[in-house]
Amino acid sequence: MAQWGVMIGIPATPLVFWAVATEERPTQKLNWKTDSPIWVEQWPLSKEKLKALQELVDEQLAKGHTVETMSLWNSAVFVIKKANKGKWRLLHDLRQINNVIEDMGFLQPGMPSPEMLPQNWNLAIIDIKDCFFQIPLHPDNAPHFTFSVPTLNREAPRKRYHWKFLPQGMKNLPSICQWYLSSLLSPVRAAVGEAIILHYMDDVLMCAPNDDLLCHVLDLTIDSLVAAGFELQEEKIQRMPPWKCLGLEIGKRTIVLQKLVVKNDIRTLADVQQLCGSLNWVRPWLGLTAEDVDPLLNLLKGGEELSSLRSLTQEARAALEKVQDCMATRQANRCKSDLPFKFIILGKFPHLHGTIFQRERVDKSKKDQDCRDPLLIIEWVFLSHHWSKRMTRPQELVAELIWKARTQIRELAGCDFECIHIPIEINSGQITKGMLEHLIHENEALQFALDS
Repeated sequence: MAQWGVMIGIPATPLVFWAVATEERPTQKLNWKTDSPIWVEQWPLSKEKLKALQELVDEQLAKGHTVETMSLWNSAVFVIKKANKGKWRLLHDLRQINNVIEDMGFLQPGMPSPEMLPQNWNLAIIDIKDCFFQIPLHPDNAPHFTFSVPTLNREAPRKRYHWKFLPQGMKNLPSICQWYLSSLLSPVRAAVGEAIILHYMDDVLMCAPNDDLLCHVLDLTIDSLVAAGFELQEEKIQRMPPWKCLGLEIGKRTIVLQKLVVKNDIRTLADVQQLCGSLNWVRPWLGLTAEDVDPLLNLLKGGEELSSLRSLTQEARAALEKVQDCMATRQANRCKSDLPFKFIILGKFPHLHGTIFQRERVDKSKKDQDCRDPLLIIEWVFLSHHWSKRMTRPQELVAELIWKARTQIRELAGCDFECIHIPIEINSGQITKGMLEHLIHENEALQFALDS
């Protein structure tokens, strides 16, 4: 690690990695809609809150997160007490500043899929403490994020400070975080061959086929992060299964949800939206069908005010119980790198859905010795909950599922399915190649979905 100018300190608790000399790293520059400074006056604070604010600002100054400034920009700050801790938290109201920042969009539109981690490869996960506060603002942008600390009775000129690192609540914060961490990890990815490195926000996951390579990848990753100024704690590095990351618990072969609290005290539309957001997140792992969640999604209908009243119907309560049961009993699987991916469409019209899966080869001579299910469910695929207003034929729904599944597997694994199983109902006999060709020839949506 000496080549990076890095030392590792080993106090009793906690074990912290830090950099003595950090590398200069490029920072992402924001684009602005105006050159005119934005000034939002600081509102008065009580004596108690003013004292807490000054202590928090002194703390940030000591850490090097802020610096005194004479910037022409300003926006208000306030403090709130943390729940059950008696400590204060500093919040910067950046709404007016965010309005004049051009949107970067999402560089990483979704979290990586842990199902693509090969079975029985070991993992290591780093949770970066205070990730945003360790990513520098571009020097040209930093003065835009200025705030003032008033004094009682205007007894002295108020002092003004601006952030040197990404402030919480800033527009484009996730995008800059993704870009910055990617710039640090890209050289490591290039150096470690078949090992896998995933990162999403402040979590970095490493996966390798053997422990020696995993240790090498972990060392390189720690070196790179520490050299860039990130503070890492040993207690935030997971080396043994089950590995917990992004709300999931990842085992050697399977993936289950961590304990997710499902709110069943529904009173407003806002409560329903929060519940349905959680359901949409877990559906690909749990296989919750349209019939399973329809009673809950139907609660979204009605008044558009977030405060409009809602309550669980009897059907919705039954649906919620099934969801909770699925969360406790169902799981997804990590893939096997030597097996092809397949896709099958299930259900009855109009409630069709599909699953991406692999199937292990079963040695019949060992069948009685190994009771593992050879079916590896990787991910479930669903149609949109919003129905088209025009008449939709079964072939078109099948085509939409195939299109979504093929798009998904190419994004996740960079390949196509070895086989696609589609449901076809015939009155008698067996389906022939000619019948299938006629079905495809007569439906343009299927032609596009199956086109290579």
